[in-house]
Amino acid sequence: MRKVLIANRGEIALKAVRAARRCGLQVVAVYSSADASSAHIFAADEAICIGGASPRESYLRGDVLIETALATGCDAVYPGYGFLAENAEFAEACANKGLTFVGPDPESIRTMGDKAMARAAAARLDVPVVPGSPCAFTEVSEAAEHVDSVGFPMLVKASAGGGGRGMRVIPQKESFHRLFEQASGEAEAAFGDGALYLERFFERVRHIEVQVFGDHHGNVRHLWDRDCSVQRRHQKLIEEAPATLLPTNTRKDMADAALRLVRGTKYHNAGTIEFIYDMDSGEFFFIEMNTRIQVEHPVTERLTGTDLIAEQFWIAAGNEMRLPELETVPDGCFIEWRICAEDPAQNFTPVPGRITRLELPTGPNVAFESHVFPGYEISPFYDSMIGKLIVGGGNRDEALENSRHALQALRIEGVATTIPFHLAMLDEPDFIENDIHTRWIEAKQSEAKSGSAHA
Repeated sequence: MRKVLIANRGEIALKAVRAARRCGLQVVAVYSSADASSAHIFAADEAICIGGASPRESYLRGDVLIETALATGCDAVYPGYGFLAENAEFAEACANKGLTFVGPDPESIRTMGDKAMARAAAARLDVPVVPGSPCAFTEVSEAAEHVDSVGFPMLVKASAGGGGRGMRVIPQKESFHRLFEQASGEAEAAFGDGALYLERFFERVRHIEVQVFGDHHGNVRHLWDRDCSVQRRHQKLIEEAPATLLPTNTRKDMADAALRLVRGTKYHNAGTIEFIYDMDSGEFFFIEMNTRIQVEHPVTERLTGTDLIAEQFWIAAGNEMRLPELETVPDGCFIEWRICAEDPAQNFTPVPGRITRLELPTGPNVAFESHVFPGYEISPFYDSMIGKLIVGGGNRDEALENSRHALQALRIEGVATTIPFHLAMLDEPDFIENDIHTRWIEAKQSEAKSGSAHA
């Protein structure tokens, strides 16, 4: 592997360009007409415009990406996250043209990217799974035959895709048909596939994920866990490594289960095994696998002293992985605060616009991973994320205290951001005491609205 095309944009594209250079690779960047001034273009050896501002005219055009890779002499394609990162057809098309796809093989993406197939693989490998349906359904009448075996409250979610689209909590049998059809229609619109999977819904769970890697030589590794429980509408807002609430035995059992899944499916490159942890029973259950690098991977990098993007290139080139076997969790705690161009006071409405001022915090345990700069235009065509503020400490309390100083020092003007929301989180007793769950944000918002109504 000598030359790689970075099939992405924004922060992950810039980070991938830099990691590829550290690996001694030549780099070709691609960009849309809306990204003509993006930082990753100038960091690469070459940059090619591949189409219009809409993702469907540019970053989602797999045929154009492959043509560009071949025309520029690339022998590899790096997908990052989002866009075509979990598209098995794109990975297969790359392979058919002799290009190395820097990620898992197409079959792994198909199997583990489909929630029903991934669940079956997990059950076969003795990984605990949430009680649910044996397959996904497109017809509500067929799905209705399985509701009694799953039980209520129930969660229906899209078999393809994620991000909370095509997902509904169904509290009782009487509302099943209506909510199933709503979710199926949403999934069809978002992913072109309206199939839904049914599973038992738990009221108070934490969202825990385990970072995993596999190579072509039979080696597998985990890099312990992350807690991604602070969410809004199934979108992660804050991530921590490690998941400090987990009992030691549970943490080890979860990591072992993740490795069984990686080894048993002969998975290669970076992936994330996602679990829910039931706070009442102490049980954990597999929910899905992300067959790519995650947005929140920097907290794992800092906790474990690794370079996960560079490791992706290394493994894709056919080498044995260099990641350490971590018998115990490294000391410390790292938190990622997603800084987005959204207005928390207006229900987190995206606010595209021009960044007029950018001042970054400094410190030994502070980093801001971003592609923006003063004068950068936040486009309405893409994700609203400005960057990721990663802050660490010797323990969670220290990381939180350091985070307060870092968030106060991070100055972004020209657009509204989620910084005020994060600072408010640092005054929430439940968050400080680590007594939260995946629906905690919605619960707090509901309480606030109720309080306003009664005032």
